[in-house]
Amino acid sequence: MTVARKNKTTMLKTGTILSELNEKITPAAKNRKIIDLRIGLGYIGVSLDNGSMGIAAVLLNDLPHRCTVVPEAGSFAGSPAADLLKYLVTGKNSLEIGIGLATANALIELPSSDAGDDREATTFLNLQKGIKVVMVGLFAPLVARIRASGAELRIIERNPARMEILNDAAQNDALKSCDVAILTATTLLNNTFEETINKLGAPRAVLLMGPSTPLTPEIFRNTPVTHLGGAVVADSKRVMKIISEGGGTPALRPYLRFVNLIRK
Repeated sequence: MTVARKNKTTMLKTGTILSELNEKITPAAKNRKIIDLRIGLGYIGVSLDNGSMGIAAVLLNDLPHRCTVVPEAGSFAGSPAADLLKYLVTGKNSLEIGIGLATANALIELPSSDAGDDREATTFLNLQKGIKVVMVGLFAPLVARIRASGAELRIIERNPARMEILNDAAQNDALKSCDVAILTATTLLNNTFEETINKLGAPRAVLLMGPSTPLTPEIFRNTPVTHLGGAVVADSKRVMKIISEGGGTPALRPYLRFVNLIRK
């Protein structure tokens, strides 16, 4: 996909991608039922009556003060999948949006021609000395690998407990001047995806990655996103158990199949 960013005139509105995902996936939700919903410390898991499962991250630091329980708990199992999918557009916080995104990820069916590649997503970016990379959301395991390529890396992170936070001017400069942008899919959960995309200059590649990533290239057609790096649940029983016990990505990794899609 080629996007003329230097002459862009259209700015994406907050929630655009989630709205498009909801519209795209709603037909697949017809007649599907929720079998199980788990909300752990790191991830949300949703299982459907056809055996498929989807996950999305839990952003504990982004939850509103006193948001410690889900009032509807106990009523999700057996409900129509469409009832949870609608949280993509009606969710009042990142947890509710995460329920919608996990449901969407359970409903997404990858065509066999788009089976993807389980290599680490950054291997598709041809990183080398002199390339300016901005990482939005700290992917700690990737930092050393990116810097070893000789690329210049700057990281934009919202959680001060994870690293020093760049000031607004430095963040804007990093986004505007980068050659490659790597965005965490949690930007969809906290409604910062569109804001971030709008601040980009003219990068040659934009990668949206993480297990929360919706593997639906069509909904990114009006964005500069060129690569999607997501995950498909390979062992739903183990994944649900790990989520229930408070596990995160390292514990889930052996039971996920990582998929990379390159937008044409």
